[in-house]
Amino acid sequence: MVDLLLGLQWGDEGKGKIVDVLTKDYDIIARFQGGPNAGHTLEFDGIKHVLHTIPSGIFHENAINIVGNGVVIDPVIFKKELDNLEKFNIDIVAKLLISRKAHLILPTHRLLDAASETAKGKAKIGSTLKGIGPTYMDKTGRNGMRIGDLEFDAWKTKYRNLANKHEAMIGFYNVDIQYDLAELEAEFFEAVEALKKLTFIDSEEYIFQAQTKGKKILAEGAQGSLLDIDFGTYPYVTSSNTTAAGACTGLGVAPNKIGRVLGIFKAYTTRVGSGPFPTELFDEDGETMGRVGNEFGATTGRPRRCGWLDLVALKYAVQVNGVTELMMMKADVLSGFKSLKVCTAYEYNGEQIQHLPYNIESENVTPVYTEMKGWAKDLTKLTKAGDLPPALNDYIAFLEGELNVPIKIVSVGPDRVQTIHR
Repeated sequence: MVDLLLGLQWGDEGKGKIVDVLTKDYDIIARFQGGPNAGHTLEFDGIKHVLHTIPSGIFHENAINIVGNGVVIDPVIFKKELDNLEKFNIDIVAKLLISRKAHLILPTHRLLDAASETAKGKAKIGSTLKGIGPTYMDKTGRNGMRIGDLEFDAWKTKYRNLANKHEAMIGFYNVDIQYDLAELEAEFFEAVEALKKLTFIDSEEYIFQAQTKGKKILAEGAQGSLLDIDFGTYPYVTSSNTTAAGACTGLGVAPNKIGRVLGIFKAYTTRVGSGPFPTELFDEDGETMGRVGNEFGATTGRPRRCGWLDLVALKYAVQVNGVTELMMMKADVLSGFKSLKVCTAYEYNGEQIQHLPYNIESENVTPVYTEMKGWAKDLTKLTKAGDLPPALNDYIAFLEGELNVPIKIVSVGPDRVQTIHR
């Protein structure tokens, strides 16, 4: 069986930390979608590590890490990640495997991304400008380059044809973008040579054989369910399927081989970039969440927008993914609030609803809140579920009752030891 680990909000839920906490129970950690627009932060032994494409199990000595076919890879960023890992003496060739079917992000994909976003002006979607969207467009348009292409002599010809096509498209946007392609390509080709030293695999066959041998596999999602290309807040979404279904297509795992579905959410809600956010706060409470929670994007450094927990959206994500157990992150950030609010319904077109409607822009949706008592206790030193303050236990019980799924882990700080198992 393959267990799934998914973010249930707009990303940044703390998946990296939880994968790191859980890795000791798994033989294989596999990333199934997204690209270097995702940042997974792990903190242990007083050091903070940010990974973008490499799975979060890389620091555990026994885990094999797979970058699946659903992932898009920027060789330049990938090489920087590898360089950052050098000091840890990890056997990268043995421990990090890349699917031949994963698509490559070219320098011109990043330029296309910038040109497209600039041309949108005020209507921009808040892209990370990492070339993710244009790469997935080439994938579905059947023009893309894949990791497996690098094993054939003709890959540079294929590259040139695609890059030339992209340059013509950049001209079409009619925006002023300054770039030196020769310089970008020199860095790209050097990174490709580094990538070619790694182990490329037919990942769906590898994972099938691993399942046959009874290996324990954890599929790691990037971003969050509300950024899913189909089920997220379109068009302010990412270009891949971030939900449970994406693990089947992004790794070649059959639906009946999915085991536990672990859903991760924050005790409140955050969002980076543009797009609707019904429970967003523009007051002191929102400012406090951002400051105490250190809410800045791991990849972009952009400040995250903060708000109360949106149970309508969370329930939707639990439903779409078939979540079997929940993990609540950043409970410690809510310490000190006298009272907490949870959005339990929306006013939508004059009626009260409890499901996520087609459009949740602020002019259509008003959140309906349930108020609860807060707690003052500092949670960051706690180690046992029995030590949690009563008001937090009430908060957890309320959420479990609404979602009908148990909350198995409560995180009370960024370090891997600040994790309470219930």
